Amino acid sequence: MGILNDLYLSRKPLAGFTVIGMAWAAYFAQMPVLKAGLGVSDATYGLIVLVSSLGAVAAMFLAPLTQRLAGSFALVFAALAIAAGFMWVGVAPNAITFMIALAIASAGSGIIDVLANARIAGIEAHHKRPLMNLNHAAYSFCYAGGALLTGLAREASWTPIQVFSVLAIAIVGLGFVMYGPDLYQEDDAETSNTGNLPVGLIWGIGLIVFIAYLAESSTEGWSALHIERTLGGGAGEGALGPAFLGLTMGIGRLGGHVLTRYLSDMVLIALACLLSAIGIAVAAGAGTVGTAYIGFALGGLGMSVVAPTALALIGRVVPRKLRTLAISRVTVIGYCAFFMGPSLMGFVSQGFGLAASFFTVAVLLAVVTAILIPMLSIKLRTPSKDAAP
Repeated sequence: MGILNDLYLSRKPLAGFTVIGMAWAAYFAQMPVLKAGLGVSDATYGLIVLVSSLGAVAAMFLAPLTQRLAGSFALVFAALAIAAGFMWVGVAPNAITFMIALAIASAGSGIIDVLANARIAGIEAHHKRPLMNLNHAAYSFCYAGGALLTGLAREASWTPIQVFSVLAIAIVGLGFVMYGPDLYQEDDAETSNTGNLPVGLIWGIGLIVFIAYLAESSTEGWSALHIERTLGGGAGEGALGPAFLGLTMGIGRLGGHVLTRYLSDMVLIALACLLSAIGIAVAAGAGTVGTAYIGFALGGLGMSVVAPTALALIGRVVPRKLRTLAISRVTVIGYCAFFMGPSLMGFVSQGFGLAASFFTVAVLLAVVTAILIPMLSIKLRTPSKDAAP
């Protein structure tokens, strides 16, 4: 009954995470056919994703304004923007309109991401129950389910607009769940002064979150293409790549809470990055589709733990009155990876091949374990002298 009660308490933001998970799974699982329909190179496609995803970053800064203006409709408004954006993606005749449509969907996703996390934090504080890991795990499971269903639809010869139409209907239904005011909004007046923020820790932990999200977005966005183009898999087999990633990330996030009882944050992040690096490297060098699945599964298990653990860490090491601001700064740094990751994959793939792109991500994860973790461990043991001027 405990987990059912937690799901009920967080049902509105949870519906928002469900929308994001299903929507991006439907998009990424169809990426091979969508890219083929545009007839552009890997580098050009990466540039399209980079430019359009700026909408998500801009929306993160506009999310509080959206909350004030839209009130009870804030999450619903953002979800409908996602539905409309992807419907347009499904029929976009050229790269320019595709980019604009994807920017609209990205903006809606950015607003939901900020508002849903803020609402979960408020519910946690009010009810004294941990809900963040549960909600992020639910996102991963919804992503996995969305990728599987999209793969089945592709095997049945559904077109992108047919898939996105069904998605839009589901989003409208979830809108009735998301509707309502934020009952636990906190007063952020105390956090307006950034003078005491530990800048070094913000950027150090933010970079860890950035690389974790970079690995996640890169693998989500290009795993299906790697399986289909590099390994010769079918449409259904390609969709299983992001599905395995989402499923193992959900399992990893549920297990991460248990592991924090036995391992320190830094050790857990280091081991998780190392596991993810090994998994993605296995997927990159795979000679069969089955081996690639194993690699992506290991990668998902590892990377799923990194960002939540890092965010929890920054929340504990800064003063309470700066906690919200510090977490938001780390989140903004990390979120940039969601539009840089696919672009990095595209540019590296254009010059050296798709497998080299995945090896690059694996190396970055290894850098976290070998360099960033030791540096941060030293900094955490040293009194902070890097507050903002």
